[in-house]
Amino acid sequence: MGSLEGKTAIVTGGTTGIGLAAAARLAAEGAHVFVTGRRKAELDAAVKKIGANATGVQGDVSDLADLDRLYDAVRQQGRRVDVLFANAGGGSFASLEQVTEEHFDQTFGINVRGLVFTVQKVLPLLNDGASVILTSSTAATSGAETFGVYAASKAAVRSFARTWANELKGRSIRVNAITPGTTDTPGITGLAPDEAQAEQLKGFLAGQIPMGRMGRPEEIADAIAFLASNQSTFITGAELYVDGGLNQI
Repeated sequence: MGSLEGKTAIVTGGTTGIGLAAAARLAAEGAHVFVTGRRKAELDAAVKKIGANATGVQGDVSDLADLDRLYDAVRQQGRRVDVLFANAGGGSFASLEQVTEEHFDQTFGINVRGLVFTVQKVLPLLNDGASVILTSSTAATSGAETFGVYAASKAAVRSFARTWANELKGRSIRVNAITPGTTDTPGITGLAPDEAQAEQLKGFLAGQIPMGRMGRPEEIADAIAFLASNQSTFITGAELYVDGGLNQI
């Protein structure tokens, strides 16, 4: 029997990379997982890969109507929520001189606004003792050039984990942030204009990590499964780095 047998989990941004690996792991632990994604084809493929313990709900977390549809789908199955992995997010490079209103609004719309209402709107469905996991980033503290807007949005995520852990402690709801290091996902490849430069970027990023390699999505999923389970019942308001030592050594 898995550590989440009979539980209900939600993974936003669960069609690829860390989100997909986490959704698959939570389902393998026995949870029924609601997975969201913006693109139907990718969502359908993710649900097929995860198996019978998955329900796909197409939507964008920055669209509040889409969030309402997600939670309506949970209610229609007569379920309440034990685990929320608020993973949907994204970002792109832009120096201070290059930042546009569109760049700023898109980044904060998904990573901050979308996150706030993803968590706010699930509150009536959360069981007491539930686990809420937010995705931050090592970029929040690295000071990497041209990644300022994204980094600031992820610093906000870390701050929310502390505040919400305090606000929800009366219901024994744990709120923690997971902070992956550089992970070998399609999102990394998408930062480069072509395959050759993507490989160069991966090599450079791997060289920055003390362990000498990028992380695998399944390794991040292992940490998410831990925070979702009863093995972490005395952990809240924390930031768990899964980064190969990048921010520690």
